Amino acid sequence: MQKIAKFEKVSFERFKEDFSKINSSYTEEMIYNIYKSIKLPGRATVGSAGYDFYAPTDIAIAPGHELLIPTGIRVKIEEGYVLMLFPRSSLGFKYRFQLDNTVGIIDSDYYHADNEGHILCKVINDSREKKTVEIKAKTGFVQGVFLPFGITEDDDATEERMGGFGSTTR
Repeated sequence: MQKIAKFEKVSFERFKEDFSKINSSYTEEMIYNIYKSIKLPGRATVGSAGYDFYAPTDIAIAPGHELLIPTGIRVKIEEGYVLMLFPRSSLGFKYRFQLDNTVGIIDSDYYHADNEGHILCKVINDSREKKTVEIKAKTGFVQGVFLPFGITEDDDATEERMGGFGSTTR
């Protein structure tokens, strides 16, 4: 198996900034304790294609609601590969738990973005059975799969990424 990527934590300052935007009632000490406990993504078995991303805190999402989750994770990916994020199969099956953008695409140059390449996951509970999604801290909620990709023969992209979400088409 070819090794083409490495997961890392973003800096505490980056995590604190992104986490505080969503959870303003947390103190810096509380956020630091969450940051310290963040687990790097991992595969559950040797045959698993997906790397589980773990919830940094307990999460509850009511039906029809969405939540932006700062993972505290960034990834260094070799050129020619992409990380694609999907909801964990069991959560999608039981709750219609989804990524708001359906599939997350993490490009290799996102690592160098001005937000340290912090992977944020916006998720939604699209349950038709009115079930609340409850995910305990340190439990997998999305999974990432690394895939190779190609480019066209006449590709002429020369721009370099600076920002995060949506920055490559501005």
